[in-house]
Amino acid sequence: MNEIPETGFLRLPQVLTVIPLGKTCWWEGVKSGRFPKPVKLSARCTAWRAEDIRDLINALSEQTQQ
Repeated sequence: MNEIPETGFLRLPQVLTVIPLGKTCWWEGVKSGRFPKPVKLSARCTAWRAEDIRDLINALSEQTQQ
């Protein structure tokens, strides 16, 4: 998780470098509520809060440890 900044926003390619999924799988997870919803920075710019991605990684790690 060293690639994830403490705060700020991550674009989809940055998210997918730390969560190894394809774009389609990621968007299906967002739509179903499994993954965090993005923030619209502008009409054509979508990003995720770094804190939300960090929380997701921690939650997924906890699931696999149980």
